[in-house]
Amino acid sequence: MKLRKLAALSLAAAMAAGTLAGCSSKPAETKPAETTAAPAGETTEEAKAEDTTAAASDAKGQIYYLNFKPEVADVWVELAEKYTAETGVPMKVQTAAAGTYEQTLKSEVAKKEPPTLFQINGPIGYKSWAKYCRDLKDSDIYSHLVDKSMAVTDGDGVYGIPYVVEGYGIIYNDAVMQKYFALDGAKAKSMDEIKNFDTLKAVAEDMQARKADLGIEGVFASTSFAPGEDWRWQTHLANLPIYYEYKDDNVSDKDAIDFKYSDNFKNIFDLYLNNSCTDPKMVGAKTVEDSMAEFALGKVAMVQNGNWGWSQVAGVEGNTVKEEDVKFLPIYTGVAGEEKQGLCIGTENFFSINSQAKEEDQQASLDFLTWLFSSDTGKDYVTNKLGFIAPFDTFAADEKPTDPLAKEVDRYMSNTDLYSVSWNFTSFPSQTFKDNFGASLLQYAQGGKEWQAVVDDMKADWANEKAMTK
Repeated sequence: MKLRKLAALSLAAAMAAGTLAGCSSKPAETKPAETTAAPAGETTEEAKAEDTTAAASDAKGQIYYLNFKPEVADVWVELAEKYTAETGVPMKVQTAAAGTYEQTLKSEVAKKEPPTLFQINGPIGYKSWAKYCRDLKDSDIYSHLVDKSMAVTDGDGVYGIPYVVEGYGIIYNDAVMQKYFALDGAKAKSMDEIKNFDTLKAVAEDMQARKADLGIEGVFASTSFAPGEDWRWQTHLANLPIYYEYKDDNVSDKDAIDFKYSDNFKNIFDLYLNNSCTDPKMVGAKTVEDSMAEFALGKVAMVQNGNWGWSQVAGVEGNTVKEEDVKFLPIYTGVAGEEKQGLCIGTENFFSINSQAKEEDQQASLDFLTWLFSSDTGKDYVTNKLGFIAPFDTFAADEKPTDPLAKEVDRYMSNTDLYSVSWNFTSFPSQTFKDNFGASLLQYAQGGKEWQAVVDDMKADWANEKAMTK
């Protein structure tokens, strides 16, 4: 598959590649005040002229990046300052709050100085923003994309460049698991035995029954459903049944979904709810940050999230989980043959250049991408501070993130005995669809809605929202 191809090609390509040619687009929350930066090197709008360096006075264009990832907002601000210091090109970064990116982008593109660099979330996102997406087929950044089939295309044009490969699954604390395996009567004796839902369920329920012996408050972290915090379920978990339905039908999108694997979704969702540190009736008040803190503090053994969650684990004060104990397990749901299933690996992050921005600002943004993925400074930020597994041939084998979850993603991608679950949620019809599905799941979790009603509403919303995109 594409991502296995990426893993196989990355080493050979990286060793052969030079640098990009010269100048020629699950989440933790960040407070709004911390996600917005004035153009790097400036303190106020009035101070622009005074604070601009001599180099900046010679620079052509400026950059405004609207960032999608709140969990790395501060890093992007720091990166913008570093870029301005090195090149003299003014760069502004603003970060949209979780779940509000489309809304924020709509507001910002209407301004006199709109974002010059933004992101789309795949083909569906491109449909909404095609008017603003510059063709990047002749760009340096596209020429160094290892697997060009990953890009968002339309006809002969290239309008979205993936900038990170990520993976998600069930993160587990191996120290807790080893403690469980040593108990008399344990339902498994090693993680190697947990290769399907039936075994995972038996282990999780037994661990929950013996949580006092294990020193935990529950097997799974909180199934967070606070406003804007349900993306792990209405998007990431929902990806699995859609992946398998698409696979059965040999398609990459559907106008109407059968939700034929709804029982499989229910299998794992119920397992999370019923074997957690938090009562299902209380999940409406829980955030992703709460869930990651519960894991970091050793209160639980498992949490569903992606490799981006490492910063949330490592950054928790009083963290008790050792780095070497942080591992990934695939999300098993009871699908036939899932013993060969790996992590969910892909991307929803595609850089786009605003074709409606000033030409010099478009070029400045392209030059920034060249610098970001080729210069020593840029690649250091990408690998060690943003924690991205970059899909470009400018990265050598030793220029990969070293955090434990990124290593796990790389390990699964390189395992030719397993298949990765592709990210099909980029085909989900709209944010409204996801919000409605999340609301239904919360009602179900709290006992206010029958599962069949959740299924029926999901299918109806999918069809309605897809029809609106035609």
